[in-house]
Amino acid sequence: MTGDNIYDAAMAGSYHHGNLRSALIDAAVELARESGADGVVVREAARRTGVSHNAAYRHFADREELIAEVAAVSLAALADAMSRKINRARAQGPQGRALARLRAVGRAYVEFALKEPGLFTVAFAGPPIDSAAATGPYEVLGSVLDECLAAGAMSPAKRPGAEISCWSAVHGFATLHLNGPLSATPKRARDRLLETMLSGIEDALAAEPRD
Repeated sequence: MTGDNIYDAAMAGSYHHGNLRSALIDAAVELARESGADGVVVREAARRTGVSHNAAYRHFADREELIAEVAAVSLAALADAMSRKINRARAQGPQGRALARLRAVGRAYVEFALKEPGLFTVAFAGPPIDSAAATGPYEVLGSVLDECLAAGAMSPAKRPGAEISCWSAVHGFATLHLNGPLSATPKRARDRLLETMLSGIEDALAAEPRD
């Protein structure tokens, strides 16, 4: 994807003959952006697409199936945001580059949550993520953690399960600032808190000092 709006490709689309399912998903994604998971309703997606709800139900057995499709789009948009941020990360040396890319993942995750709260909410309203065949954000994070390990920026003993630890930290931070008790925090203060948290993640994962 190119351009300033990293979500354009995920949102684009209109109904053409023979492509109703995709058009319904596009409409549902817009509903999610506006109202979160509660706004994703098959009948409303059908109305916006210009077809009857009966036509929509030929493509989606129920609302849960439509939610799962929107969740997949949302996760793909989040993964793209993370990848784009990673590609802009710069630092000196292998360890510095690996840690800069890890920080970029965390920043992108929080940024996505705050810019696209509806999609962020729906991203985790779908079926459970199979980490054994992980794609999207989980895979991006895992790849960067592997880079940290290869560069010597992470203790090998701390690599197993590191995705969950890092993901839990940034997800909790994003949620607290999105609709939790920290939602009124000014951006400058929030950014400082985020950098402090990311430094804590680095310290927790750091390779043990050698004698």
